[in-house]
Amino acid sequence: MTQATQSDVSCQNCEACCCRLEVMLFTDTGVPDRYVLDREGEIPVMRRLDDGWCAALDRNTMMCRIYEVRPLICREFEMGEPDCVDERDKWFITLA
Repeated sequence: MTQATQSDVSCQNCEACCCRLEVMLFTDTGVPDRYVLDREGEIPVMRRLDDGWCAALDRNTMMCRIYEVRPLICREFEMGEPDCVDERDKWFITLA
């Protein structure tokens, strides 16, 4: 398997790998409560489904249902940047 490069990643081939990461909610962007997991004494996080994917991810379109009010960390995580490419490589390694 070859590793992805920044130029390999586009909207057409995005696998939403970042939507499997734990997302801590440090700021209030208006994320609906149904997508937030509050754990006593801990920073709230985005709720994830049993399979580990973010609950706000529309699995039919692989797009965020709450894109306009997504958490700050999601806004800062840019498609094709080194962290994105690393997550894609990890994801494809687990599939191999």
